[in-house]
Amino acid sequence: MALRFRKSFKIAPGVRMTVGKKGVGVSVGGKGLRYSVHSSGRRTTTVGIPGSGVSYSTTSSGKQYKSEAYRRRSELARQERDNRKLQEQEAARRQVEWYENRLLLLKSIHQESDDPVDWEEVSRRKPPFQQGETGPNELEAAKAVADFKPGFFDKLFGRVEKKRALLEAKVTPAKEQDEELYQDWARMTEIAKRIFKGDIDAYFEVIDEFGPLDDLVEFGSGFEFGTDHPQEIHVSVDVNAEKMIPDKQLSLTKTGKLSQKQMTKTLYYDLCQDYVCSCALRIARDMFALLPVKYVFVHAYEEQLNPSTGHIEKLLVLSVRYDRGMVEKLNFEMLDPSDALVNFPHHMKFKKTRGFEEVGPVDY
Repeated sequence: MALRFRKSFKIAPGVRMTVGKKGVGVSVGGKGLRYSVHSSGRRTTTVGIPGSGVSYSTTSSGKQYKSEAYRRRSELARQERDNRKLQEQEAARRQVEWYENRLLLLKSIHQESDDPVDWEEVSRRKPPFQQGETGPNELEAAKAVADFKPGFFDKLFGRVEKKRALLEAKVTPAKEQDEELYQDWARMTEIAKRIFKGDIDAYFEVIDEFGPLDDLVEFGSGFEFGTDHPQEIHVSVDVNAEKMIPDKQLSLTKTGKLSQKQMTKTLYYDLCQDYVCSCALRIARDMFALLPVKYVFVHAYEEQLNPSTGHIEKLLVLSVRYDRGMVEKLNFEMLDPSDALVNFPHHMKFKKTRGFEEVGPVDY
C-alpha cells in the first residue's frame, strides 16, 4: 500500500501552509479569493461567490526550463493554443454572420426582381441581316481567310496551307451561327406579336424560355403557372417554410464563443410570415416584368398537419391578387412584405404563436 502524507496548518491570519509528499505549498486569502503557490512552481488562483458553490480556478506552471529547445517548445505550444482559440472564435463569428445574413435574406427576397421585357421593342427589332445576305459571323470568318498573309517562318517551315485550312474551316460554323441568330430573331419577334394579341400559349412559351423564377428554387419549389385570361396569370408555389426558417438563434458570447438557443415561437413564426409574403411579392414582380398582364395571383402552399384528417397535407396558407398599378408604386427597399398585403385583396390567417392556418383562394 502506497504511503500518503499531507498536512495543512495555519501560519498566520489568511495564510495556510500545506506539506505533502511532493512538496510544500502556501495559500493566501479567504473564501471568495485565494492564491496558492507550490514548491513545484505551480500557481493557482481561485475566485468564488461565498455560499453559492460557484467558483473559478486558473492554474499556471512555474517550471523553468534550462535548455532553449524546451523553452521554445513551451512557447510554440502556447502559440498553438492561442491560434486554436482564435480559429474557433473566427469560425463562430462566421457562423453567426451566415445566420444573420440568412435571416435578412428571408425577409428581403422581394427586393430583387428581373429586368422588365419590352415586348413592343422586341417586336420592332430589325433582323441581324437580311435573308439571302451573308451574316456577320460568316463575313468575319471569310475576311480572316482573305486577309491571311503567311509570315516568313510559315513559308520556311511549310505551315502556310495548314494555317489557311484552319481559317477556312471556321467559315462553315460561322455560317451556322448566323442561321441560329436569324432563327432566334424570327422566333422572338413572332412570340412578341402573339403576346400583344393576348395569346396565352405564348405566355407559357416565354415562361419556359426565360425561367423567371429559377433563382427562387432554393426558397420554394413546384412552381405552377396557369391562366385562362390574357390579363392575369396564376402562380402556385410550395414555400417550404419549415426547411427554410432556422429553429435556433445563434450569437457570440463575450469571449467570442458560439451560443445556440432555441428560437422563440413568436420570432420563428414572424420570420415564417415575412418569408412567405416576401416570396409572394417577388413572384408578382417577376411576372409583371415578363408578361403584359394586369393581375398576378399568387397562391402559397405549405405542408401542415390537417387536424380534421390527422395527416400531413399541402394546405393553402396565402392567396393574393397583385395589381400592376399598385405594385409599381411600392418602395421595395423600405416596405415590410407582410404589412404590404394591406394594399391588395388577400386571404391569410396568421397567429404569432401558431403560424399560418388554411385559407381559401382569393376571389378572381
